[in-house]
Amino acid sequence: MFLSTEKTWPHNAWYHAAWSHEVGDTPLARTFLNEEVVMFRDADGNACALENRCCHRATPLRLGEVVEEGLQCGYHWLVFDGKGACVKVPGQDVIPPKACVRSYPILERQEIVWIWMGDPALADASKLHVDFPWNDDQKNWPHIHDMFEIECNYMLLVDNLMDLTRIPYIHRNTIGGGDQSGQVNATMDVTKTDTGVHYIRWMDGIIPPPTYVKGAGFKEGALVDRWQEFEYVIPSTVVQWTGALEEGRGAHDNRDQPGGFNLRVYHGATPKTETSCYYFWTPLNGYKPADEDATKVLHKEIAFTFNEDLEFLESQQKCMAASLKGNFVNIRHDTARVRARAAIEKMINDELGAREAAE
Repeated sequence: MFLSTEKTWPHNAWYHAAWSHEVGDTPLARTFLNEEVVMFRDADGNACALENRCCHRATPLRLGEVVEEGLQCGYHWLVFDGKGACVKVPGQDVIPPKACVRSYPILERQEIVWIWMGDPALADASKLHVDFPWNDDQKNWPHIHDMFEIECNYMLLVDNLMDLTRIPYIHRNTIGGGDQSGQVNATMDVTKTDTGVHYIRWMDGIIPPPTYVKGAGFKEGALVDRWQEFEYVIPSTVVQWTGALEEGRGAHDNRDQPGGFNLRVYHGATPKTETSCYYFWTPLNGYKPADEDATKVLHKEIAFTFNEDLEFLESQQKCMAASLKGNFVNIRHDTARVRARAAIEKMINDELGAREAAE
C-alpha cells in the first residue's frame, strides 16, 4: 500500500519515542509499530519502557503510578522495575518466576528518548544514525519541542518533507510566499548517503517569503539567496537547515553568517499504526537567539505551517485507503522522495533477509 515491500516498517531500528521532558514520574503511554508501550523514569532518573499490559490480569500499566521500586500496576499494585521484572506482589513474599512484562531498550541523547522495538539483542547505540547537537545548545539555538499525532502512514510524512516544491502552493501565505517561480525552479542537488538521502535546493535572487521577512527583518524590496537543506536518515528522521541571506553576501560560500534568516528543524516520524504516526518536531531559532519572543513567534509560525500540511496528509491517507490499486506518477521534483523510499525499502528487505537466513 505505501511501500513495495511486504512490511511497512523495520523493527530493528531506533525510533523517536518522546522528548526527554515528556518522560517523568507519571506513566506515559504510546503505541509504536502497533505495540502499546508505557514509559517512565526510575528512581535513578533513567527513562524506561515496558509493554502496557500487566502480566497478572492484563490491566494497562498506564493506569498505575511510578513508585520508588518502579511502575506499580493500578489494579493489584504489582510493581515492575525498568527491566520488566516484577519486584513486588502485595500479600506474598515469593514472586512467581514468570511474573514479568516485556521491556524495550531505551537510548537518550540530545533531548530525545529513542526506543528499539525489535530484537533487544540487536539494539546497539551505534545503530542510531541521527545526530542533532543543536538540541543541546539552548543558548545559541533556542527552541520549543512539540508533537502532533497524524492519521497517516509515517512515510507519507517523510514524503512531504522530501518534496519541497509543494511549499509555494500549500504554504503561499507563510514560508512559500514571495517569488513562486523562483522556488519552483530552484536548483537541486540530491545525494545518496550510507543512511538515507541528502539534498539541498538553492533559490538565488528571489523575494523572501513573509515568514523570513518577519523573522529576519529583510528590507522592503530586498532580494535574497535562499537555501533548503534536508537529510533523511533511515528509518524515519529528517533534519533540516533552512535560511536566507541578502543577495551578494556570499551565501553559497558561508551560510552561517549573522544578519540573515537561519533556521534548523528536527523532524521525527514514528509509526503508530499502518495509518497513523507521531510527528515530533522542533524549530531552532538561529537568527535571533537572544530574543525569547522571536523563538515563540517562530514556533507559532511553523506550527501554523505544519497544520496546513496535516490536512493534505490525512486526506491523502484516506484516498489511498479507498483506492489501493491507484497508479502514481513521479515527476522531476520527486527525486529526493523516491530515493528516500528506496532507502527505507532496502532497510526493510535487509531485515527480512537476515531473519530468513537465521531460520
